[in-house]
Amino acid sequence: MSLSYLTPEFKVLRDYDKCINCKVCMRQCSFEVHSYDEHLDKMISNDMNCVNCQRCVVLCPTQALTVIKHPQTFKEHANWTYDAIRDIYRQAETGGVLLSSMGNDRPYPVYWDKMVINASQVTNPSIDPLREPMELRVYIGRKPDKIEIDENLNVKTKMPPQLKLETPIMFSAMSYGSISYNAHAALARAAEELGILYNTGEGGLHKDFRKYGKNTIVQVASGRFGVDREYLNTAAAIEIKIGQGAKPGIGGHLPGEKVSEDISATRMIPPGSDAISPAPHHDIYSIEDLAQLIYSLKEATDYQKPVGVKIAAVNNVAAIASGIARAGADYIAIDGFRGGTGAAPKRIRDNVGIPIEFAIAAVDARLRSEGIRHTISLVAAGSIRNSADIVKAIALGADAVYIATAALIALGCHMCQKCHTGKCNWGIATQDPNLVKRLNPEIGYKRLVNLVQAWSHEIKEMLGGMGINDIESLKGNRLMLRGIGMTQKELDILGILAAGE
Repeated sequence: MSLSYLTPEFKVLRDYDKCINCKVCMRQCSFEVHSYDEHLDKMISNDMNCVNCQRCVVLCPTQALTVIKHPQTFKEHANWTYDAIRDIYRQAETGGVLLSSMGNDRPYPVYWDKMVINASQVTNPSIDPLREPMELRVYIGRKPDKIEIDENLNVKTKMPPQLKLETPIMFSAMSYGSISYNAHAALARAAEELGILYNTGEGGLHKDFRKYGKNTIVQVASGRFGVDREYLNTAAAIEIKIGQGAKPGIGGHLPGEKVSEDISATRMIPPGSDAISPAPHHDIYSIEDLAQLIYSLKEATDYQKPVGVKIAAVNNVAAIASGIARAGADYIAIDGFRGGTGAAPKRIRDNVGIPIEFAIAAVDARLRSEGIRHTISLVAAGSIRNSADIVKAIALGADAVYIATAALIALGCHMCQKCHTGKCNWGIATQDPNLVKRLNPEIGYKRLVNLVQAWSHEIKEMLGGMGINDIESLKGNRLMLRGIGMTQKELDILGILAAGE
């Protein structure tokens, strides 16, 4: 089509009094926004290509650039919004499915922000975390029904395999292919230094990162990419991926142009071929089938590794989680509808699934009512943005949380939501070697360590304020939460009281 009805989303403002025509912006922009006009002897911008990744703004040596939302807009109103009109124009021109990246960005309520945390005052004194010990260490895995000790006070009960986390935070699943080698290197090294774990995602484990095995969770997804006995036994734990919060009910697709020689070797597929994960596992059609895979993986690893199951937060998540617990899983990772992704159909991302706040509360309540909560650990995922979100997730019933988008932002992600293009200017969601080298894993891992250490300190401060000195004492302790601006039904599902009660 010769005529496009689309207008630019963003506008590049260039201060020509500051611009020195150094061409840094032109060299740094993979979307080809900036160019040098020899006739005019100045830099110019193609606003139509701008995705507002901020790379040019940050690196401009004279701070001559600003990117703003484009003032040109459609005649929109409450029903036919700018995005609704723009999406129709895009599909009318291409005839294709709309793709987007990162998490759901619709203005649904964020329930983390509608909950407040309790604090101690006179009768239950607070604890100073700088002067008194505070325990953040958690163990992920199935717990026995009871603990038996002998006459010498030694534990006789054989414990199922556990994952030890020095703080209740893990780096969530992001596959090599969806993110770069350097991003994976930063995540793996940070996990090792912090005493936590990172998840490889469904793309296999690169040979260079096998040395981080004791801090690694490997995934077994429907595509079975990179799965063999060595892969399973190298890791600290195995996770069966059933669903993902950003796209419940559908599979994954890594385009062939992203499958380099290195990625093909890691995923065990031919170079240049599309890596497609079907929506269902073709050997799982019931809880009994899932149980068979769980015990097959335990058998393959001599029952030395915890086996978890990752599911998307959907309407009947509590019943599903109950079945998974009875199937023998050691933990369940539940991914809310704001969870990030490298690529997803926009309509699926924005309209399918439920918030993680409701999901984790419903699952914890269901497992407690059935008397099986101790048999499985719960990991909350799907837009954990700060330490307060972690405290609230644990109070609702989680044992620990996964973070992914927050980790990428720490590495330099500017949330332009164009991961699926493979043109990430920050070297994160790309396989272009010229872009990958922009992310220094040495610097990246230190930024991740700083983030998690800062959050851990804040968690201790909040625990101390509640008069609690052990994170385990917060788990499922919903009396420590109050709701603001919620309906009674929302409060009931979350299992919390309204502020003032």
